[in-house]
Amino acid sequence: MSVTDHRRLGAAAGAAVLVLAVAGCSGLGRTAVGTIAYDTGEKREIQATSPSVKGCHRLASGGAVKVTNRTTVDLVLYPTHDCTGRNSTYLGTTLSDVIAPGAGPWRSYTTVH
Repeated sequence: MSVTDHRRLGAAAGAAVLVLAVAGCSGLGRTAVGTIAYDTGEKREIQATSPSVKGCHRLASGGAVKVTNRTTVDLVLYPTHDCTGRNSTYLGTTLSDVIAPGAGPWRSYTTVH
C-alpha cells in the first residue's frame, strides 16, 4: 500500500467512527444538564438531576414554594399539575424564584429549548 492509500483508509475509518458516534448519540433523549432544586411547603428540598427537555414534569405532591434552576435551559413553572393555565413563571438558567405571598405553589414545569 502506498502512503496515499493509507491516508484514504485512515480518512474512511475516521468518517465511519464519526458516523457511528453521531448515530449512537442521536438515540439518547436530550436532557437539561444540571439540577433543578426546589423547596416544598413542608420545608423539604428536592432535586431533579438532568430532567428530559420534553414534556411536562410534575413537582412533589405539595408543590414547590422556591425553585432554583441550575440547568443549561430555562424553565416555565405552572400552578397546575399539567403545565397549563395562567400565572406561569419564567425562570432562566442559574436563577431562583420564590412564590409571592398568598400565591399557591408551583406544581409542574416545562423546559424552554
